[in-house]
Amino acid sequence: MKLIHLGDLHLGKSLGDFDLYEDQKYILDRILEIIDKREIDGVLIAGDVYDRAVPSESATNLLDYFLKNLAAKKVKTFMISGNHDSDDRLGYGSSLFEASHIYIAAKFMGMLYRQTVIDEYGEADIYLLPFVKASQVRHFYPEEKIENYDEAVRAILRHADIDFERRNIIVAHQFVAGKGADPELGGSESAGTLSVGLVEKIGYDCFDGFDYAALGHIHSPQGVGRDEVRYSGSPLKYSLSEVHCDKSVPVITLGKKGEVDIELVNLKPMRDLRHLKGPIRKLLDKENITRPEDFIYATLTDEDIIDDAMGIMQQVYPNTIRIDYDNSRTREIDRIDITAIAEQKSFDELIGDFYKKMYGCEISEEEMLVMREAAKEAGVIDETD
Repeated sequence: MKLIHLGDLHLGKSLGDFDLYEDQKYILDRILEIIDKREIDGVLIAGDVYDRAVPSESATNLLDYFLKNLAAKKVKTFMISGNHDSDDRLGYGSSLFEASHIYIAAKFMGMLYRQTVIDEYGEADIYLLPFVKASQVRHFYPEEKIENYDEAVRAILRHADIDFERRNIIVAHQFVAGKGADPELGGSESAGTLSVGLVEKIGYDCFDGFDYAALGHIHSPQGVGRDEVRYSGSPLKYSLSEVHCDKSVPVITLGKKGEVDIELVNLKPMRDLRHLKGPIRKLLDKENITRPEDFIYATLTDEDIIDDAMGIMQQVYPNTIRIDYDNSRTREIDRIDITAIAEQKSFDELIGDFYKKMYGCEISEEEMLVMREAAKEAGVIDETD
């Protein structure tokens, strides 16, 4: 049996001000080609199907397009919700979809959802665990001591009556950590993931009895603890910090009990996300221009601030997302102990010094007024200051 493991599709997501609909459709089409070429029997989708709890019309149309193609190929699909998904919206019509071999577990209802599939080695059980919080699980098992996510997931597994002599696969969307090490974040995960604490972490040994654990939640593809407990990662780069992260999808070949082969198949996007660094004149020199349609994050090393640098860059690289500077001024600012300075200077003095460092002149009264109003709205200074 061959399965493909997907996660964190984030349909409906944008990159800066750029809509990713065409890029997401392109990568889904590449995944469909892999399914055909590798003769895949089933697809595991490990949550964060949508980028928002209330997805856009284009996002729902894209999921419909993908599921319709999977159903036409008679590929079994096993999908769970992630922390970005709305349980109700993702689960709508799920009982009807089962007729097309699309199995959706959008909300934990007290028992672990299971589907049994058959191949030449006999039966295998696929368990679907949508994203859960400790408080949700405590509601169903009041007699259990559940104070964190790890205890919650272990309680669910204990109550699932799993036969570990059989071949078992689980699809889950949680923050799973290895021994003494957290998984490497992609950078485009939600703020809640980035600030995850001990309460949210789950030990990878939770899934020791499973032949394969298909995980979602972390956007960098990687195994956790052992190769068979794995994050597929997001299919596209959703953050500037992912410029050097190659995307792939795991293809899992399930043999007899205990025999699992994992092949990582590279995904090439329609438009890559790249980081360019250098003087703007050099970056825009015809000899240095490659793949101008890519998404670009540019670091300019020019000593002087360039007027309308974004507009200039976008004339050549229309999908430039962000521009920053790395020069003597910015490096000097990086060396400054902001905490010590802040303790000794007023807001106006801090802003005035920063402005002079960046632009080499004094800030005007009108500009300072704008900065003070913005700081008040952000709660940085009091209305009475």
